[in-house]
Amino acid sequence: MKQARPKQSPGKFLPISLSEAKARGWNELDVIFVTGDAYVDHPSFGVPLLARLLESKGLRVGIIPQPDWRSKEPFMALGRPRLFFALAAGAMDSMVAHYTPARKLRRDDAYTPGNRHGARPNRATIVYTSRLKEAYRDVPVVIGGIEASLRRFAHYDFWEDKVRRSALLDAKADLLVYGMGETPLLELVRRLQQGEPFASIRGLRGTAYVAATPPDAEELLELPSFETVASDKAAYGQSFRLLSGEQNPACARVVVQRHAERFLVCNPPAWPLSEQALDAIYALPFVKAPHPSYKEAIPAYEQIRNSITTHRGCFGGCAFCAITHHQGKTIQSRSEESVLRELERLAELPWFRGSVSDLGGPTANMFGLSCGNKEAGDKCRRVSCLYPKLCGNLVTADAKSSRLLAKARKISGVKNVAVSSGVRYDLLERQPNYLRELVSHHVSGLLKVAPEHLTDRVTSAMRKPGKACFERFRDSFMKESARVGKRQYIVPYFISGHPGCTLSDMVDLALMLKRWGLKVEQVQDFTPTPGTLSTCIYHTGVDPYTGEKVYVAKTDREKGLQKSLLLYHVPEERKSCLQALRECGREDAAEELFGMGRR
Repeated sequence: MKQARPKQSPGKFLPISLSEAKARGWNELDVIFVTGDAYVDHPSFGVPLLARLLESKGLRVGIIPQPDWRSKEPFMALGRPRLFFALAAGAMDSMVAHYTPARKLRRDDAYTPGNRHGARPNRATIVYTSRLKEAYRDVPVVIGGIEASLRRFAHYDFWEDKVRRSALLDAKADLLVYGMGETPLLELVRRLQQGEPFASIRGLRGTAYVAATPPDAEELLELPSFETVASDKAAYGQSFRLLSGEQNPACARVVVQRHAERFLVCNPPAWPLSEQALDAIYALPFVKAPHPSYKEAIPAYEQIRNSITTHRGCFGGCAFCAITHHQGKTIQSRSEESVLRELERLAELPWFRGSVSDLGGPTANMFGLSCGNKEAGDKCRRVSCLYPKLCGNLVTADAKSSRLLAKARKISGVKNVAVSSGVRYDLLERQPNYLRELVSHHVSGLLKVAPEHLTDRVTSAMRKPGKACFERFRDSFMKESARVGKRQYIVPYFISGHPGCTLSDMVDLALMLKRWGLKVEQVQDFTPTPGTLSTCIYHTGVDPYTGEKVYVAKTDREKGLQKSLLLYHVPEERKSCLQALRECGREDAAEELFGMGRR
């Protein structure tokens, strides 16, 4: 007799133990999620969001957060699922979470209670799959999340300094879901519920699988094999370039890559979610809190607990960023009503004190934007709508985004609303209303922006706007701040050691900042992460689109010197800065930076 399924109870956490499952009247779960993060029931965390979505479709869903991977028993905490296990390494690639850009072990983990390191293994996707197969060999395992998504093809791994196979082959999982995952997971469940065998489900958009032979597809792109790209950097660059043109769901082809005698088969990306579908997801009954079993604070939650996500996707196409390969280039925006309703619910929570920490997405001022030419958009293979110049088909009107800001701060119980998720200041040049709203009401004295660099040769390698654009933005920001009678400042973020950047480039950048009176407190040392153009260039030393050679700082010593130059105002960094100036023949800059002559 089929078990009756109780109705959803808002305010209840999803079960993480059998006792919690049985308290709901569930003796068996349909899908069990495994995650390298702590369980925080908030829509900013991917696994809880997907689990809530499946729950809303009537499935019995549980989560195993941060299981001890040293044995199979923790992976059996919720028993055997009826359909499959779904696992993700966490919100970050596990190697990025564990190691600094200098490959030194980190001592913290923001997604773990108490900020403690060590709650997840290296290459968590592979390790978790192995333990699940050890526990329940016959239960399908579906891998996803940022780690699996960006490692779905043969990829350069910075931590081993070599090209690794697809994560799907290394993990020996049954299916890989890439991207945000909602549509592929729902379709997978639907077909399984209809009785289709798991092994026969092969055509789902947004998924990849392993096959003995390539599929019989009308349009199919075969990349150079794993063995070829592992031994030939030119072939690696060619593979990256070919793959980067297959991110548009409207024109993407099935992509295959041979690994020895088998083929990785990657179906086209899932279609972007509609406004209605996105609204429905954010209306799900999230508790917006960590599971009550945790007794210590979770830093990642504390950072986003008062934030509201307005949209997904980014059409910026920055070389060092993988958002396009995961969330997609298409902006998927929620309705204004949906965002305001979530703000109202947030304001009613007992711990809310009136301050919304962020209202935005990957790039806050892209809310409500879209391509204005559907026919051209359906054929578009551009990586960026902004680089090397703004696409003429891009709709940049700021009416929706500026209206949302105005309405958000009028919600009862909301005292102030910050925009801290970052803005594209080159886009702001076409958004005067948004800029006015932002400067007048949504900057708490300091506005964080990320020019990343300001010498044109380096920003070109980064696919970012250069010095002139930043200067125009700086002037507009200061002028607008003065107009509304506020003393506000820009806090710029920069990357050191990026491909294309030399010591001399960093000297030029330091001098610019000195002349403008800007000081940076933090500098991000470039880390080559899977899936990005910058990582491809780091590995090959060549721009895959132009074939031009690119200078790459490879040693920790040189990267350390580059970083020190931007911290020239910190006394502890002066010795390293002077060494950097000597090595690149720029000792003349010492007088301007430090008030001293040549040494």
